[in-house]
Amino acid sequence: MQEVQCGERSGVALDALLSDLAKVSNSRVRASKLFQWLIHPISSKSFFSDAWEKKPFLIKRQNPDYYTGLFSTAEFDRILRRDDVQYGVNLDVTSYRNGKRETHNPPGRALPYTVWDFYESGCSLRMLNPQAFSSTVWNVLSILQEHFGSMAGDKLFCCILTAFVVQLEGKKHWRVYNPRSKNEVLPVVSSPNFSHSEIGKPILEVVLEAGDLLYFPRGFIHQGDCLSDAHSLHITVSSYQRNSWGNLLAKVVPAALEMAMEEDVDFRRGLPVDYLTYMGVQNSDKEDPRRAQFLSRIEGLMKKLSNFAPVDAAVDQKARDYLHDCLPPMLTAEERASSVQGAPSRWENGEAVDMGVAISGQIRVRLIRSGIARLCSDGEAIWLYYTADNSRVYHKEEPKSVEIKPEHTDAMEFLIHAYPKFVTVGRLPCKLAEDKVSLAELLFKRGLIHTAEPLQQS
Repeated sequence: MQEVQCGERSGVALDALLSDLAKVSNSRVRASKLFQWLIHPISSKSFFSDAWEKKPFLIKRQNPDYYTGLFSTAEFDRILRRDDVQYGVNLDVTSYRNGKRETHNPPGRALPYTVWDFYESGCSLRMLNPQAFSSTVWNVLSILQEHFGSMAGDKLFCCILTAFVVQLEGKKHWRVYNPRSKNEVLPVVSSPNFSHSEIGKPILEVVLEAGDLLYFPRGFIHQGDCLSDAHSLHITVSSYQRNSWGNLLAKVVPAALEMAMEEDVDFRRGLPVDYLTYMGVQNSDKEDPRRAQFLSRIEGLMKKLSNFAPVDAAVDQKARDYLHDCLPPMLTAEERASSVQGAPSRWENGEAVDMGVAISGQIRVRLIRSGIARLCSDGEAIWLYYTADNSRVYHKEEPKSVEIKPEHTDAMEFLIHAYPKFVTVGRLPCKLAEDKVSLAELLFKRGLIHTAEPLQQS
């Protein structure tokens, strides 16, 4: 476990940081700078080399205002009063008795009167998707997801996963324990609740105070307890869910085997007629030379299988899943003004006016964000999957995609790889000028590109 003590009240205020980041034209750089702020004063390089997926990491800031502006109890109360927060969908009410968690969600909307009554009774309040209600949380997570190339999810707690616990208000007592065995290091699924006798002694026991940060990788058992004399509010930012080599191979291997069966006769040859007499669990202790031959044949086929692995196609499957998981981007004022969201079309004096915008070969365009869209093939057609129309609620909408015509494919690749540079529509590698303009119009209408200058009415 690594602990860093900050001896000075340093750091940029979040609102000032987000204002500065809005001026950064490259969204990848924007994401890197925001993550660096999150883990300050440790460098991103040191974090990923020393702690990431290896061990817990604690930053004691001695600066309770460091994360001010990200979220607050006052904002939570405003959300309860203003928005349709539903028990079990947006908010969980829980308590722990005799080491067991109990859920107390009544049906319907969570109103302040009942929510704060639960809180005063000693219950913990867990907001499941604060990004759906808080524009700042949405902004921060939509930027961070580009840094990880994986959805950045969050939950808020008043009172597993690769997680960053950001203490926003008050104090909370935490214990972190090593995985119980090598088999539980970076687990695929969340563990059940353990008793104290099953997990041993904690490797870390700390009271997080406002401004502190605790990171722990998947598999490290953790327990958070509210203190009897202190209010607590923290946000948990989780990432890298289902994003392991094994998750990728789960898509690669079945497709490789299907291809191998089609193209290589060795995979289609019949098994030995008597293999059931010497293989299987009941025969595993037999000293039979046929077992060695059988296993050798399996090993050889497994080696050959890698020659048929459609790795790029499997990565595209992962990419489609990731784009579906993602939050939509929260656009800066400049991005809104130069995208379809800033188009002058409106209803005025009983009619729709300013309906046309002029996209020509001289207009300079680029993707709004580096990771907003990706080309993927289903074997028959090329599709562009994108995040611009995603919901702020996880998977509320189906994946968003549009088929890309063959005459547009090279131009789409060109745009993707040109980011963060603006390029003129006339430079897009299409044979016909009208194809260049039609692609730009399609992408503009979908909210995937913006122009170097706001478009004028045609």
